[in-house]
Order: sequence, then C-alpha cells, then structure tokens
Amino acid sequence: MSFVMNKWDTMQQSQVLWKILKRTALIFLLGYLMYWFPFFKLDRQHNVIAFPIAETRILGVLQRIALAYGIAALLIYYLKPKAAAIIAAAILILYWPVMMYFGDATDPLSLTGNAGLRLDKWLMGDKHLYHGEGIPFDPEGWLSTLPAVANVIGGFLVGRFVQRKGKSYETLAKLLLAGCVLICIAYFWDISFPINKKLWTSSFVLYTVGLDCVILSAVMYVIDFLNKNSWTYFFQVFGRNPLFIYLLSELLVVGLYMIRVDPKTSLYSWLYTNIFSHAGAYFGSLLFAVSYMLVCCLVGYWLDRRKIYVRV
Repeated sequence: MSFVMNKWDTMQQSQVLWKILKRTALIFLLGYLMYWFPFFKLDRQHNVIAFPIAETRILGVLQRIALAYGIAALLIYYLKPKAAAIIAAAILILYWPVMMYFGDATDPLSLTGNAGLRLDKWLMGDKHLYHGEGIPFDPEGWLSTLPAVANVIGGFLVGRFVQRKGKSYETLAKLLLAGCVLICIAYFWDISFPINKKLWTSSFVLYTVGLDCVILSAVMYVIDFLNKNSWTYFFQVFGRNPLFIYLLSELLVVGLYMIRVDPKTSLYSWLYTNIFSHAGAYFGSLLFAVSYMLVCCLVGYWLDRRKIYVRV
C-alpha cells in the first residue's frame, strides 16, 4: 500500500475509491468461493451431496485481508496516515474492554464465551461459521477484523518510513528499536489481555507488527548492506503471485480430500500413510507439509518464468 498509494495522488478521487472497493470486493469474493469449492460435499458415507449456500462459511482468511485492506486504505486516503494511526491505536485500546465486558462473565476470552463469537452468531448464525475447532467459531470473525486493520495501517507506516528515510543504518536502528518496543509492550499487555491469534487480541497485533519490524530490519541489513541476495529468489516466487499460490494451496488440498483411493481413504490420507508416515508422526508430518509447500512453489516458479502474474 505504501508504494501503490503514491500513484493515487495523480488520480481522481472516484478512481481511487473504485480501485479500493473493487479490490476489496474481488478478494472477499475469491475467499468466499474458495471455501465453497467444489460446491458439493461428501456425507459420512462419502456420497456426493449438495453444498447449499445456506451452509457456506462467509468469513475467512482472504475475506479478512480484503476487509482490513479496504478499511485501512479508506482511512489512510481520506484521513491521512497520522489520523489513521490514531484511529488504529484507539481500536486496539477499545477492543480490550469490548472483549472483556461483552463476553462471558466468567471467561470472556474462552473459545465459546468471547464477544466475537456472540456477534458472529447474532449476525450470521452457526452454519455460516468455521467448524474446524469442533464448534461453530470463526477465527476471522467480524469483531476481530477491527484490530486486524491496525496490522495493515502498521505495515503501511513502516513501508512509508523506509521509503522516506532511505536505506541507512539510522533507518535500520529505528526500525529495530520500534520492533523491540512493540514486542515489549505486547508482553506487558499479555498479562491482562493475552497474545492470542484466534481472537486477534490487541497484544497480538503489537507483537506481530513488532516481529515484522525486527525481521524486516534484519532482511534489509542482509540484502542491502551485506549485498547477500542470492537466497532471495525462492521467496520472491511466492511474493510475485501470492494470491494465486494461496488459492492453489487451499483448493489443491480440498481436491486431495475429495479424491477417494477407496471408500474410506482420501488421496490426502493415502499420501501421508503410505509415504510420509514412515518418517515418524512428527517428522513425517513436517515432510508432508514441506513437500506440499514445494509443489506450490514449483507452480509459482513456472508462472514467474513465463512472466504470468495474477493480481487484483
């Protein structure tokens, strides 16, 4: 965003607004269709049955990215970065009492008693929520999307800072210091408002933004100051087609689950049991994950070599 928004200064307001809304809508729609795919499902006897729209998950990872991007982009464009940063801080501060006082009185941060789940059930009902936790609960719910906006604004501010200050040791020092300060604050806040990804707590936001600052400063030092960049192409492959590779990783695993080797075994389970499990439960699982990631990377490599880039 910090790079792209420089181009918005030469565009009409209606054009900028259309770009933001279109990108938000497209990413949200892709995420929604991804969870609905392949638009049918298997019952317990592995028979193909309908997958009605009334049972589809509305929110999710891409949907959160879309909403957080859209809200942050509008705030920064219309209110300018300083005001957006103040609003982000206010969201994080207010999110704390909202979660503590509108959740379950005895355990407001529990999986079943948090305020985010209550809001999601009221707005969407159980059938439109994620069921991977064993109960209806969406880790990318409506309420927890608000503090995620602060992540996007934080990322924009860091990118803007690096562009304005340039690649210098002072830039690295300030970036590293900011990261350490945010991580320190997050750990103190963790005492009363725990660092929790599924609830996207305010301490989690500060912790992740702080980690990003530290990692970014380290990467900049290695690449720009030590000039050691021969190792970076592997990561560039993912960065050049992130949306496509993410969709591929999700849709491919759905396909592996849907393909049946026999009535009781999916291709996904067969691959693990007959190949990777021989390395042990934990190491075999790691090998399976790494192998799957490398398959997605090869597709990204093929796209990059042919200069094919999928963007919205």
